[in-house]
Amino acid sequence: MKIAIPKESVDGEFRVAASQDTVKKLTGMGISVAVQKSAGAASEISDEMFREAGAVLTEDFKTTVESADIVLKVLPPSASETETLPKGSCLVCLMNARSDLTAAKAVAKAGVTCFAMEFLPRISRAQNMDVLSSQSNLAGYKAVIEAVSAYKKAVPMMMTAAGMISPAQVLVLGAGVAGLQAIATAKRLGAVVTAFDVRPSVKEQVESLGAKFLETAKIEQTETTGGYAKELDEQSKKNQEEALMAIMPKTDIIITTALIPGKKAPLLITEEMLKNMKSGSIVFDLAAEQGGNCYGTVYGKTKTLHGIKIFGQSNAASELCAAASPLFAKNLYNFVLPMINQEKMTLNINFEDEIYKASCIAKDGQLLIGENK
Repeated sequence: MKIAIPKESVDGEFRVAASQDTVKKLTGMGISVAVQKSAGAASEISDEMFREAGAVLTEDFKTTVESADIVLKVLPPSASETETLPKGSCLVCLMNARSDLTAAKAVAKAGVTCFAMEFLPRISRAQNMDVLSSQSNLAGYKAVIEAVSAYKKAVPMMMTAAGMISPAQVLVLGAGVAGLQAIATAKRLGAVVTAFDVRPSVKEQVESLGAKFLETAKIEQTETTGGYAKELDEQSKKNQEEALMAIMPKTDIIITTALIPGKKAPLLITEEMLKNMKSGSIVFDLAAEQGGNCYGTVYGKTKTLHGIKIFGQSNAASELCAAASPLFAKNLYNFVLPMINQEKMTLNINFEDEIYKASCIAKDGQLLIGENK
């Protein structure tokens, strides 16, 4: 059996889908692992480290994936890369198929079985495979660090002979994995933190981290059976907007993380809210790729609007690639291990298992998802 680890080709993507540890475990089982040269360089994993773990170093994408049974990647393959994937092989990566089916359709057409990690079900058995959670944790941390770096005042309260500096007021919108890590990081830096989420069930988690949970007027049931937030009705949106409008004038830094699976990110910060914020305040929008939670957010860009600096974050986890790659790699290792018959060294995928059934988006030349999965 062969597992291939190609180098990521998307600009700004510095992660790699394997670590020295996961390669060592796979090769120790008798699996051949091919790693494209310099695939881990940006993540501080040298070719020599992969070689010491038992990997075979290859020159390019084509030779890396040649005859591979499983191909592990971070992001979807490009059109040219898809053409070189072995027919009948198994691709495991983030396919971003909720927002764009182009890559998924190409992979299906190529006769490749594809597992999209963004469709992993939120069940206890899948927690150690959940790349979205492991990477969102880092993104939440990075968002606060970047925002604080751009903020032109001190964050913690300081007592000096010349007077007192008040602590920064941080607002975190969305208390999922990224939001909770943002709360924890901002608190550690000494900020006064308030958090908002449409799911009342997260209030206890927010308060356990030392933050205040922003209360609003009545909001409809806002949580899916999978634990994700869902879109609000018009009255609930109005109640949410009123609560946020009231807190904006005293807020210095906002971290937004609110996403609705399969849909455009909800607009939480309107232009009117920005006008009511103090000049020099910061908005760091982690939902930028899905349209953004803030008015004026531009994906991959930083702009100033009404005196407020808005960061349209493109790939926060990738910027912490030396930490993100080992976590991503371990998630993928945990995902593929049950797919392998270790006695015969063959693929033995149980497509009736809810984990693999939910995440498989292409099989036997067929695309298994539509626009609304």
